[in-house]
Amino acid sequence: MLEAFDFQEMISAFIVLFAVIDIIGSIPIIINLRQKGRDANATKATLYSAILLIGFFYAGDLMLRLFRVDIESFAVAGAVIIFLMALEMILDIEIFKNTGPIKEATLVPLVFPLLAGAGSFTTLLSLRAEYSSVNIMTALILNMIWVYVVLKMTVKIENFLGKGGIYVIRKFFGIILLAISVKLFMANITTLITNFQQGNL
Repeated sequence: MLEAFDFQEMISAFIVLFAVIDIIGSIPIIINLRQKGRDANATKATLYSAILLIGFFYAGDLMLRLFRVDIESFAVAGAVIIFLMALEMILDIEIFKNTGPIKEATLVPLVFPLLAGAGSFTTLLSLRAEYSSVNIMTALILNMIWVYVVLKMTVKIENFLGKGGIYVIRKFFGIILLAISVKLFMANITTLITNFQQGNL
C-alpha cells in the first residue's frame, strides 16, 4: 500500500533536516576551506550526500533489525544526538569533533560530517518514527536542492547575510532543534515505557 503524501508532515521533516544539515551555518567553514585552497565541488558534494543519506535511510532500518533495535529506541538515541547538536548551535561549543585522517574538502569535512554526518543519519531514522517515508524523502530531496544552491552561491550568500545574519540563523535553528529533540524524546520514550509495561503484565 502506497503511503499518502502529507504536505504538513513534509514541511515539518524539511525544517528538521534543514536545521540539522545547517548548510547556512556551514558557510564560514566552506569559505575558510576555500581560502586554504581546499575548494569543494558543489555537484559532487550534493550527490554524495544524497546517496549516503538515502542509502542510510533504507539500509539503516535493516541494520536496526539485524541488531534487534526497534525504531523507537533509535529515535530516543537520535533525540539525544539532536539535543547535543542544538546545544552546539546555541552555546557555541564543539561537542562533535572531526579528527579523521581524510583531508579532501569535498568528502571531508563537507559531505561527512557537515552534510551527511551522525546527526543527519540519526535524524532520518528518528523521523521514521513520526512521519511517512514519502514525506521524509521529499523533504530530504528539497534540502539537497537547497544545499546545492547554497554551495554554488556561498560567497554571495555570506555577503548578503553577513556574519551577524549567519550567527542569528544558527541560534534560531538551534532553539528549533532543541524543541524538536524534546518532542521526539518524549513521544518515543512514552511508547517504549508502554510497550515495556505491556510486555511485563
